[in-house]
Amino acid sequence: MLSGLMNLLRACFRPGSDGFTRAGSDAGGRQDGLLWYKDSGQHLNGDFSMAVIQANNLLEDQSQIESGCLSSNESGPYGTFIGVYDGHGGPETSRFINDHLFHHLKRFTSEQQSMSVDVIRKALQATEEGFISVVARQFSLSPQIAAVGSCCLVGVICNGTLYIANLGDSRAVLGRAVKATGEVLAMQLSAEHNASIETVRQELHASHPDDPNIVVLKHNVWRVKGLIQVSRSIGDVYLKKAEFNREPLYAKFRLREPYKMPILSSEPSISVHHLQPHDQFIIFASDGLWEHLSNQEAVDIVQNSPRSGSARRLVKAALQEAAKKREMRYSDLKKIDRGVRRHFHDDTTVIVVYLDSNLVSRESTVKFPGISVRGGGINLPHNTLAPCTTPTEIGGN
Repeated sequence: MLSGLMNLLRACFRPGSDGFTRAGSDAGGRQDGLLWYKDSGQHLNGDFSMAVIQANNLLEDQSQIESGCLSSNESGPYGTFIGVYDGHGGPETSRFINDHLFHHLKRFTSEQQSMSVDVIRKALQATEEGFISVVARQFSLSPQIAAVGSCCLVGVICNGTLYIANLGDSRAVLGRAVKATGEVLAMQLSAEHNASIETVRQELHASHPDDPNIVVLKHNVWRVKGLIQVSRSIGDVYLKKAEFNREPLYAKFRLREPYKMPILSSEPSISVHHLQPHDQFIIFASDGLWEHLSNQEAVDIVQNSPRSGSARRLVKAALQEAAKKREMRYSDLKKIDRGVRRHFHDDTTVIVVYLDSNLVSRESTVKFPGISVRGGGINLPHNTLAPCTTPTEIGGN
């Protein structure tokens, strides 16, 4: 009886054999097993390519590209918004960001009548506060949601300016052409917040001077409080607000000792870049890509290939490296189902955004019909909590 039920569930959630996502899924892409992709599309400032490979039983990565009006009153400015949200402990936080962050950004842009660092910071803060409210409402019945969080990488292109905001260890890398040689060099745009980075550990010690165990080396991996690798995130509310570090949250999630200062931060690192004619493209990706490819290797793959399908090529290159590290064939890795696949690689999201200089430089008042695409995958219903995981599994980011 149980096996029959499992077969029924598999049939319900299996991607369509025609390769297209089914009604109710995010439109505009194709599904091939655990791979979702949209090989090409057009945004206000050029072309783009997207791909998502699922490894977890529930897809924890979420992503979106929105191009057109960046304000809620539809009067401009116009531009392109890119978001990559790498969840951990479950999909709830990354889904919440995908549903709310861009709307907050449009609201604050309308209020200030322009795009700015302040607009992006306020939008991220409102998203964090919104998720904390969800946790407060659901904590008594679903306490596990207090231990769910997400990295958050955002790019906004508006009026020739690129804004990059980051919480966690996803990464944005620019491909910039060198006039003298014609080669395209990788330039990392985002600051990362991972305890494996010495400066991040120093920052944690400086902000928690009374806690010698704020960062712990566990199984050769640096983790904040021995639990999680990232030091900044959306969510992870039990590590930010002590009132959620208690029952009914399961003991395996809770910190044994009480704390007064938040363990993790929700303050983003935001940088501003004035785009140049020799800036060719930007790669936005979760850490699943960067675990296997260097910045320059990723830029070389994009530069030396056709635009269409570039994100899918990056995902394939990362998976080939993952297979090589486990001394197995790529074709065999592809046969492994979600859930078990997480032992070989992480959920991985890639968005390649091309920059056409004649389109980047045009005024942000120029209207664009608008596009909205979300990265897909095999998803259970939105009210489904992820299976319980231990804190060390949560630290997979």
